[in-house]
Amino acid sequence: MSEILLRGVVGSTAYGLAGPGSDIDRLGVFAAPTAALLGFHPPRESVVSHDPDLTLHEAGKYCRLALSANPTAIELLWLESYEIATPLGEALVGIRSAFLSGPRVSDAFLGYASQQLTRLAHKRRTGNWIDRRVDKHARHMLRLIDQGLALYETGVLPIRLADPERYHEFGRRVAEDPAAAETVLADARERFAAARTVLPDGPDEATVERWLLDVRRHYWES
Repeated sequence: MSEILLRGVVGSTAYGLAGPGSDIDRLGVFAAPTAALLGFHPPRESVVSHDPDLTLHEAGKYCRLALSANPTAIELLWLESYEIATPLGEALVGIRSAFLSGPRVSDAFLGYASQQLTRLAHKRRTGNWIDRRVDKHARHMLRLIDQGLALYETGVLPIRLADPERYHEFGRRVAEDPAAAETVLADARERFAAARTVLPDGPDEATVERWLLDVRRHYWES
């Protein structure tokens, strides 16, 4: 039987951007019985449910996502508090820096910010520009830029945003002037290129693998 190792509230609620109608998003890591992973019918690597909104990744998949600096995945390791945190979950938080590398953080956060801009452009082309999600895409583009640059320069990922209204104002501005988003993203690329990072060139995969093998040993079933 699978067990949740770590789970917390992520997304807009964690950032301080949530409004009255915002969903509460939860993200977690679970461990499946090791023997089940070796058989013909391994469990699903990700489980997504709604009402409430919850995404769970199996430990191995989570490690792969976090090693790629996937912004949604690694934010779980920098939350201020957790709803569930087993000893192995706490150990995962304890090695969070091992997942990081300068090139992957830069590529991932700028890449996901670019995706938000692509979605904005699509809505404009298809006539869906006047849409509440336009504001959301713009907010999250700016958030990804700011969080990614902070992580790149300091090795620490800030989750709670210091000035939420700045992001809401940017969303409203982009809704009126789409070019504002393109300008901010272009500036972000220049800022990343000029910044000095404290992160290594590659993640510490050996440390991550030791944690994963600890999970596999703990959940082995003979």
